[in-house]
Amino acid sequence: MKLENLKTKQLGKNAIYYNEIDSTQSEIWRLIKNNSAQSGTLVMADIQTNGKGTHGRVWHTDEANNIAFSFFMHLNCNVQKLDGITTKIAEIILEIFREKYKINLNIKMPNDIVFKDKKIGGILTETKVTNGTAKYLVVGIGINTQKETFTEDIKDIATSIKKEFNVNVNVREFIAEFCNRFEEEIIKISDI
Repeated sequence: MKLENLKTKQLGKNAIYYNEIDSTQSEIWRLIKNNSAQSGTLVMADIQTNGKGTHGRVWHTDEANNIAFSFFMHLNCNVQKLDGITTKIAEIILEIFREKYKINLNIKMPNDIVFKDKKIGGILTETKVTNGTAKYLVVGIGINTQKETFTEDIKDIATSIKKEFNVNVNVREFIAEFCNRFEEEIIKISDI
């Protein structure tokens, strides 16, 4: 599958789409383990049956047209250069919503995207480090763009772009724009 308007050298060039999968993050790690992930590989899905959040929590992606993707970058940099990378990712997401959709969101440190204290999205950043050198960066991003119904346990703490702003987000366009901006940032700190 191709992402339109992609201007990257690596990120998103190999994009794999699933209608339904357990977790895009788990799939990236499986591809790495099987040596079938080139740097920049991106996995996206409409539905995740066991999406991963931070601290072992589940990220619910149970209907189509929400943003759910993970990607892998092969790095070779001092792990300290990755300090603040999750915040940078959140800032890029906020920039895209502000510039393309005139929507202002906030970051709840370190990895949540919120509107009026309700969670709209989250970022899961994982690395593989050997002797202080970051070798892999695996990032999962989930954003409730279309979701309008939330289960009892999260209805008071979660929301979506559609519910709050009545805006339809073009998921693939958003992901391509994210890839374009994020690759520029990662090139500054790592030799990809």
